[in-house]
Amino acid sequence: MANVSIKFNGKEFLLSCDDGQEEHLEELLIQINQKFNDLKNNLGNLGENKLLIITAEKVMDEYYETKKKVDQKKNELKELSNKFKELKSLIYDYKDKKELEFNDLNKKHNNLKKEIDANQRKYEKLIDEAAEEISSFVEKSNLDNLS
Repeated sequence: MANVSIKFNGKEFLLSCDDGQEEHLEELLIQINQKFNDLKNNLGNLGENKLLIITAEKVMDEYYETKKKVDQKKNELKELSNKFKELKSLIYDYKDKKELEFNDLNKKHNNLKKEIDANQRKYEKLIDEAAEEISSFVEKSNLDNLS
């Protein structure tokens, strides 16, 4: 335990605190002493006990207001976090939906490509057969004319 010597309302006090907390304790006590002196200047010398109670009440009021604001900000942050999670979920759902649509379109594209290739082969076969029949007809016709 460390000891800190402070001056409050013109009196010296020796306070104990955890090691490493000396500077923090000094800062806090400077703030409390400042509030005490401000009240003493504003309200006059009501007596040390009354000024101490009013100082404690002011410090607690500031603490309470700060705590309310911190709690409010925590709630806002929590709501924002929930909205972010919801948005993230919507993005992933949208991405999954678009991937399914893309895969479906890809399958349809491949099927159409296969159908076009099959039709192309059928068309070429039909042209070849027609050309062969025409050629056969012309040969037959030439043979008939020669005879």
